[in-house]
Amino acid sequence: MKILVVDDMPLMRHVLINMLRRLEYSDIVEATNGLQALAFLRNQHFDLVITDLHMPKMDGVNLLANIRKDKALADIPVLMVTCEDGTDKVKQIIAAKVSGFIVKPFNMNILSSQLKRLFLND
Repeated sequence: MKILVVDDMPLMRHVLINMLRRLEYSDIVEATNGLQALAFLRNQHFDLVITDLHMPKMDGVNLLANIRKDKALADIPVLMVTCEDGTDKVKQIIAAKVSGFIVKPFNMNILSSQLKRLFLND
């Protein structure tokens, strides 16, 4: 499984990638914002996108919207990582057809259960 991890904070990418590796996912690509992520998505195949909500250049909601409107990318599961728990923002993300949420701070068990939920339903 090839996973794209999108976050503008190097430490957060590092933590997430280490968790994924401990869960035995090894094919991982990093992007620092939504624009870079879209470029990767249009040139490589990915099975999952894990993206932060708040990023410069293009945030997670706009990245998600771009993925969903592109027929070649629309079916890729997108997991949104955020510290946001305001109902309006959550409703906006759900309306944009996010596949799942992880609220910061989180641990490996939470990440693992979200991944299982996404991929056992296939």
